[in-house]
Amino acid sequence: MNVLGFDVGSSSVKAGILRKGKIVGQITRAAFATNYDIDRAEVSATAVLRAVAHAIAQLGPRAKKVDVIAMTAMAPSWLAMDHDGRPITPVVTHQDRRSVAEAKELLARFGKSRLLKLSGNLPFPGGISSTTWAWFMKHERRLMKKADLVGNVQTYLHRQFNNARAMDPSNASFTGLYETLTQRGWNDELCAAVGATEHQLPQLIEAEGVVGMVTRSAGERFGLTHGTPMLMGCMDTSAAMIYCEPRAGQLLDVCGSTDVLALCTNTPRPHERLLTRALGMGKWWLSVSTLAAAGSALSWAKDQLYADQPVKNFYALMQELAKDSARGSGGVTFDPYLAGDRTSIDQPRAAFHGLTLSTTRRQMLAAVIESLARASAARLKLLAINPVKIRRDVVLSGGTTTGLSDLLHRDWPGKWKFKLESEATLKGLAVLAEG
Repeated sequence: MNVLGFDVGSSSVKAGILRKGKIVGQITRAAFATNYDIDRAEVSATAVLRAVAHAIAQLGPRAKKVDVIAMTAMAPSWLAMDHDGRPITPVVTHQDRRSVAEAKELLARFGKSRLLKLSGNLPFPGGISSTTWAWFMKHERRLMKKADLVGNVQTYLHRQFNNARAMDPSNASFTGLYETLTQRGWNDELCAAVGATEHQLPQLIEAEGVVGMVTRSAGERFGLTHGTPMLMGCMDTSAAMIYCEPRAGQLLDVCGSTDVLALCTNTPRPHERLLTRALGMGKWWLSVSTLAAAGSALSWAKDQLYADQPVKNFYALMQELAKDSARGSGGVTFDPYLAGDRTSIDQPRAAFHGLTLSTTRRQMLAAVIESLARASAARLKLLAINPVKIRRDVVLSGGTTTGLSDLLHRDWPGKWKFKLESEATLKGLAVLAEG
């Protein structure tokens, strides 16, 4: 079976052809921009669509010969569409913080314990998109009267490719409107709280389900064969976990600009400092802790502190300092919140402490490194509240070429084994298709 898989990330799309779980030929990529304005983080839906089309086009005629198509897409990535599936709002990403007031209103209305019980998560601004929906209903009410379908990028792409109105359970978990812990469906009380109607909500389909066929117009637009079946798909971390085979206690660490540490479990235990979501297929869940700025914090340090140094030299210095960054920092400390915090309603900001006139840039870099290592290790205690026994063999995706992975795992207590799985997300889509 030949599978066309594509992954819509936070800044680019990558696509490839897979056969028997292996990538055949090249992986293609196409970028799109995120627009930032004070507390807003938005992406143009049409820009995402163009990037998807460009990534597929680079695969050439092979894209027309596949047996099935599957995708993963970033979430949260909230947007509203009109009756014809055209976007009437931008895509609002997890970095958006405009909806703090709405988050506090939802928290006051339901309380922490009830929200965790109903949806599995607290209403983190941008990170749980019920807050975004509530913001648009309050500030863009006239526009939202045109909203016929509301979902994530996944929903939008299926509407464009096959006319379906759909979403999988992993994406639904981050809407704040879905009963994540039971996977029973949309919660009427939560939907009413943000003004969501039943008609606007996508149909829920598990990740491996066939959601529709490529329409004739989509085939012409994207260089695909009319009638090719499309699977529902899921979030990227879910696809990577599916590739590794879901097992209770399995850890997956996706090291990159953001570091995502996910624990697979068959017994969900929500916590106010964790993100809880369905895997997307079967009765499996992921308990997730993220460092919103991991690799991106080091990139920031490179640009701001070591702009005069080649990238290779900078990462060599980083690896040297990582061996004993507490001593190398000279008493300087750093709060690692350059991109805020995915599990906070009031967003913390990054800050250096203990600076003096004698502080050097080397000490400041050491402080950044030390903060990341400590924050990464602290997540293990949070994840350990889940009753499953955490396995010591960790599946790793990314972070090996720059030394980021070694840095983030430096302070993990005990012995661990890390297995690198390259392109686990795309390979996970092949597993979905081939069973």
